[in-house]
Amino acid sequence: MSSPNTYDFVVIGGGTSGLVVAARLSEDPRHNVLVIEAGLDHSADPRVQIPALFEALKGTELDWNFKSKPQSALGGRTITLNQGKALGGSSTINAFVFVPPTKSLIDSWEALGNDGWNWDALQPYFSKAYTSPPAVDARSSKLLGVDKWTAMNAAATGPLQTSFPANFTDPVREVWADTFAAENLLMPTDPFVNPSVGSFSCLSCIHPKTKERSHSVSAYYQPIQDRENLHVLTNAEVLKILFDETESGHQIRASGVQYKHKGSTFVADASKEVILAAGALQSPKILELSGIGDAKSLQKLGIDVVLDLPAVGENLQDHAVSSVCFEVADGVETLDALVRQEPEVLAQAMQDYGTSRTGPMSHVGVTSYAYLPVRSPDGRQAIKQALANNQPPSGEGVSSARDRAYFEIAERALLDSSDATAAYLTVATQTPQSAGFPGDSQPGPLPGNFLTIGAMLSHPLSRGTVHIQSNDYSAPPAIDPRYLTNTIDMEVLAQHMLEIEGIASAPSFSKLLKSPLRRGNPASHFTSTEAAKQYLRDSVISMWHVGCTCAMLPKAKGGVVSSDLRVYGVENLRVVDASALPTISTANLQATVYGFAERASDIIKEAWGSV
Repeated sequence: MSSPNTYDFVVIGGGTSGLVVAARLSEDPRHNVLVIEAGLDHSADPRVQIPALFEALKGTELDWNFKSKPQSALGGRTITLNQGKALGGSSTINAFVFVPPTKSLIDSWEALGNDGWNWDALQPYFSKAYTSPPAVDARSSKLLGVDKWTAMNAAATGPLQTSFPANFTDPVREVWADTFAAENLLMPTDPFVNPSVGSFSCLSCIHPKTKERSHSVSAYYQPIQDRENLHVLTNAEVLKILFDETESGHQIRASGVQYKHKGSTFVADASKEVILAAGALQSPKILELSGIGDAKSLQKLGIDVVLDLPAVGENLQDHAVSSVCFEVADGVETLDALVRQEPEVLAQAMQDYGTSRTGPMSHVGVTSYAYLPVRSPDGRQAIKQALANNQPPSGEGVSSARDRAYFEIAERALLDSSDATAAYLTVATQTPQSAGFPGDSQPGPLPGNFLTIGAMLSHPLSRGTVHIQSNDYSAPPAIDPRYLTNTIDMEVLAQHMLEIEGIASAPSFSKLLKSPLRRGNPASHFTSTEAAKQYLRDSVISMWHVGCTCAMLPKAKGGVVSSDLRVYGVENLRVVDASALPTISTANLQATVYGFAERASDIIKEAWGSV
């Protein structure tokens, strides 16, 4: 008979993926599930619920507030990496954007050696995670920029609720659609049906009726929180995973978790599996504290080695992003007054939201996206040359095999004019200026009203690391994303930044932007590749889309988990969060994490006879 501290499944981390998996596993009443979460439940906090207040969560008790090491390719700047420390994880503090990866990117997971992981296999799990926005009439469809879509994702009826942000008041969507339609670059369907190259109006995880955040807590946990076989423990930090040997003695087995809660140390035994869902920066930390990682590094820190698995904490990927803000024409509504915290505007916005769930508090101003290749002939030639001049060196070993595999995937995308290598987005306000700008660039917030157009790198070849610095569980890991250290990345993103000018200068945009174009930052008026690269060194920040540090890859290519998400060399231990992704998504990561966790749930349930 099991003890009161024994569960079938112990889930480490009650974030985006952890709550999905816990909810799905506990659908079977035979499964007793425990979730251990380091943060608290802040789902009732207005800063969590009200969309426009999400910026106020940065640097608070809901944020791990990680900092990178100084970044050599960014002038030695340290980059803030906001990650949610709360029930719901980063789904509790993120900017709401809900967009899919491209089909080709997910198909590349299979090409990297993960059999069965392709778009056709994963797409139903996106649909299982969220519900599409309610249908609208023809006029509203045009205002939303979706009137030319030939198909909506009618199969999407999952727990997460989504909407088109800002309802029909945002002036950007229709202009954005007209601009790219003129170039035959309008995505023809709902991107969750067939995501390809082109522009589209994005979804937000904002409930279409309440206009409050829909996240893993409200969507997956609260509706089923009274299940007797589901136990969620908050404000509890995991110290390490516990192991014993299998009967054969040739492999180790995860047997439970040691954690600290209210000053005392406890053990939760797992009769079936330990499931790691602590996120891309914390899951490798927990593995290393538990004795799984590079043996030499662990021994130096006084940690008993359970399994020598050097790929743990390697292969860190993130979206480097930069942007240019342009002054809008008179009468175009933006969120700049909120950014400047003008009292009268704030008071009116809160009143509008409180009485009718309308106005600038009901969204964050991000409405339009485009997945694009570099389109300029000169830019494409420069990228082709960069690829030829910077091929990974041949060599033996896991890191060489990994680098070659990723290079082949990126090269294929970069040379294909029908594949996307960056995601462009609009924000109906100015964006914070980096501290890296010299001269007459103002730190902001700036007077005036602005529209920002940004570009994030979709196929980064720069690879970073995250590793523990001591055997103290409370110490933050050392995080080094190594943004743009690969020469190809710098070239590709610079070429994409040069194309922002063409978008802003399109005839359709004359309705929105002042002419001639007026920029919020003088440094953003670059006309050469070298000037664009310098702008990137001064301006690039993180999009918070960290992943791949416990990558699902063949072990010979630097994998930590197999295609069924089991940690190599360990029984009954899986990783189900963003750290297990082989590559990060084309753009914002949360939709990919939801879909990934939904499929992970089915993989685990099938292994234990529950599907």
